[in-house]
Amino acid sequence: MAGNPLLISPEMLAAEGLLEAQELKDHTLPATGEIDYEAVISHKNMLLDKAFSRAERGRTSSFGKFCREAKHWLDDYALFVALRKAHGDQPWYTWEAPYKLHNPDALKKFAAGHAPALELERWKQYQFYRQWENLKSYCHRQGVSLLGDMPIYVSYDSADVWANPHLFSLNGDRSLRGIAGVPPDYFNSQGQLWGMPVFNWPAHQKEGYRWWIRRVSLNRQLFDQIRLDHFRAFASYWEVPAGEKTAIRGSWKPGPGDGLFKRLTEVFGTLPFVAEDLGEIDDAVHSLRKSCGLPGMKVLQFAFGGDPALSPHAPHHHEKDFFVYTGTHDNNTTLGWFGTELGKSARKRLGYYCGIDVSENNINDVMIRMAYASVAQTAVIPMQDLLKLDESSRMNKPGTTTGNWTWQMRGGEFSAEIARQLSRYIHLYNR
Repeated sequence: MAGNPLLISPEMLAAEGLLEAQELKDHTLPATGEIDYEAVISHKNMLLDKAFSRAERGRTSSFGKFCREAKHWLDDYALFVALRKAHGDQPWYTWEAPYKLHNPDALKKFAAGHAPALELERWKQYQFYRQWENLKSYCHRQGVSLLGDMPIYVSYDSADVWANPHLFSLNGDRSLRGIAGVPPDYFNSQGQLWGMPVFNWPAHQKEGYRWWIRRVSLNRQLFDQIRLDHFRAFASYWEVPAGEKTAIRGSWKPGPGDGLFKRLTEVFGTLPFVAEDLGEIDDAVHSLRKSCGLPGMKVLQFAFGGDPALSPHAPHHHEKDFFVYTGTHDNNTTLGWFGTELGKSARKRLGYYCGIDVSENNINDVMIRMAYASVAQTAVIPMQDLLKLDESSRMNKPGTTTGNWTWQMRGGEFSAEIARQLSRYIHLYNR
């Protein structure tokens, strides 16, 4: 549930007098060339340590208020980070038994001897949430809403699993029992083995889904709408026994179904979710999404690998209660997809469907226009597609653990002409 302290803006801390201008120099990212992200992270952590040492934390009532309101997750998170540092950044399941098993006496003794380190972690979280609230308020003043992305699972090496082992599929010694993933699909012939523990859903139900209520509550503070990643696992999920090298030898297990969403509706009323209902979808998933009143997703790239006449992702099959994407963060960029993944016959099908000759010169415009023309309630275009970038700018490649999530847009790349074109599409298709 923690916010990422690496998203804290040192510039904002400098504006408050906690950092000096010359200290920000090495934090600035180069305009071109490769970025040494480890160096950037190291320097930002150094800046945060300096700012923390200069802050008058105890005199700030808002910091104390934040610590009290976030106590149900913040104290465990601070302990987790401090313990991890004390163990040379080794995962929690390798720690000595009293810490690994979350022994209250051992944790109390550790906390007493590491009070400054714990306060540092709390302060970083306070700064993240304070700066995020400022960003969110600024966006709202500009008429911009924030769509967040909430993965269904959490990392095995996380404060959530360490502090709540009974809520996850673990053995008595805290080792993994059931691992999350998906069977072989469009993205990977061996399936995807994610490595996170699946949930112990009966334990969640017994506690009235308290952990989920807290998780959703925090995400509602951060975002206006929330995309529920891997929604199909709420109906049924693919569980792979620990120790398997691929996701092939897994099995489907029943998820919480509408019980979870009924409980969330009791607490929050209208749910702000978008269901990521992609992958191997059956009638139970469709029924669950519709019973919860959640919009689903359509991805245009999926429409043209086979026969678009039959594809639910083709625009003529779209319905209003959907979000349409040219491609998601898991897809190649549209230009990369067209150039390296779409075969000759599929290109012909795409051109015939659109009624024009499609090439690398116009594929992005064709797909963006198609998304805006859809009857789906919301059209989402990745920035890489607006900028007409190739596969080297792909966000993520499912089933891989390196080289992902490093792309970022440079200042000035989003031109006035792109903005004008999108404005024309908004008016043309009444969006």
